Amino acid sequence: MTIPIQKIEQSKIQWTGPTWNPWHGCQKVSAGCKFCYMFRDKERYGKKPTLVMRSKTKFNDPLKWKEPQLIFTCSWSDWFIEDADAWRPEAWEVIKNTPQHTYQILTKRPERIKDCLPPDWGDGYSNVWLGVSVESNDEKQRLEILADVPARIRFISAEPLIGELDLEDIVDVISTKYHWLIIGGESGNNTGKYRFRSCELSWIEKLIEQGESMGLDVFVKQLGTHLGQTMMMKDRHAGNINEWPFELRVRQFPEDVSRYSLTEDNTLENQKNEGERIA
Repeated sequence: MTIPIQKIEQSKIQWTGPTWNPWHGCQKVSAGCKFCYMFRDKERYGKKPTLVMRSKTKFNDPLKWKEPQLIFTCSWSDWFIEDADAWRPEAWEVIKNTPQHTYQILTKRPERIKDCLPPDWGDGYSNVWLGVSVESNDEKQRLEILADVPARIRFISAEPLIGELDLEDIVDVISTKYHWLIIGGESGNNTGKYRFRSCELSWIEKLIEQGESMGLDVFVKQLGTHLGQTMMMKDRHAGNINEWPFELRVRQFPEDVSRYSLTEDNTLENQKNEGERIA
């Protein structure tokens, strides 16, 4: 059977290209989930966000994408959620059969990873990055769990950063097991059900300093709605890098990603991994 080539819709997430959701729906597991965009959007369309369902039309999308893509996997769920156990082996096969793509798998359930890996995982698939969400010091134990999982690239997503995150006491784990650190403040509304929490500049500055000192590549995605308002930025979620203080303008990747099509504000110059701030 010939699979038709499909036009690829790029996401608006600055550190990736398209998203791929072989299933959607999730359950909240920690404080960072409180104002989850997936819950907001599902409820907006009258759907139940906690119902995990296999996608009827998107499951095989990466097989249709012939050009290399940097893919954020399960942006509307969690790759390792228990409800998807029956479908995950087939999804691993999609990843195996598309070696031209790189898959960024981010989870809040690192304790389930080892039991959900394919039999031939070995030291990790060459086209898979494994990441864990750590919103504050309260979730820091996730870092040690993921550190024990074989992977070519491991990364930290400190987004939404809703409290201080101090990596200094696990410097040996971070500096030897991790490669990439994403930082972002929470976006949301002033009224209604889906709001936002504060993210302080000092938290971001400290994480950048610690990440760079531990040898990580650092990517600041956005400062969040709180800082966007307090600093009177035009971008309400403080995602426009040109409005930031110079010392925060860092967008590095753990490898050369120039072969991928990313968002418009990730120009080739921004993608260079030279440790320099973006002018």
